[in-house]
Amino acid sequence: MPIQVIEGKFSAPDNARFVIVATRWNEFIVDRLVEGALDGLRRHGVDDAQITLVKVPGAFEIPVACKQLIEAGGVDAILALGCVIRGATAHFEYVASSVTSGCSQLAVSSGIPVVFGVLTTDTIEQAVERAGTKAGNKGSEAASVAIEMVSLKAGIVARGSGTGGGASGGRSRKAR
Repeated sequence: MPIQVIEGKFSAPDNARFVIVATRWNEFIVDRLVEGALDGLRRHGVDDAQITLVKVPGAFEIPVACKQLIEAGGVDAILALGCVIRGATAHFEYVASSVTSGCSQLAVSSGIPVVFGVLTTDTIEQAVERAGTKAGNKGSEAASVAIEMVSLKAGIVARGSGTGGGASGGRSRKAR
């Protein structure tokens, strides 16, 4: 018997709900990430009515807002967008570590994808590069991951119910 492979696809189910949690800190960078995320979601068929944008003061606050959104319900994936730029003190390490582990722990404990789109860079130039210039737009990449993870979950749920990949879920196929 061949192995069944379940993978997400890059079109979101019609009823999928996405939330972008974005920081106001380093807004000149984060606004570009948000634009990239919105563009990425829209390009893959997500309607504006399926998207909510939540603004938080800084990266440290992202996990708290994500937790509140998950507890409130009505969200299939969260895109966490922010920018932490290294300075002359240890503050960078504390913030970067806290937001990374907080988002990861929430995703694992809730089963809701919390896609990490927080830039952690050494310089402003590196942040600009990752927000739509030389290194692409990490907000757009986060949108693609969020869509694929929502689709993947639908495929996994369909497998568990014995219905296969389903029309709105992830792709299920036999490995060759």
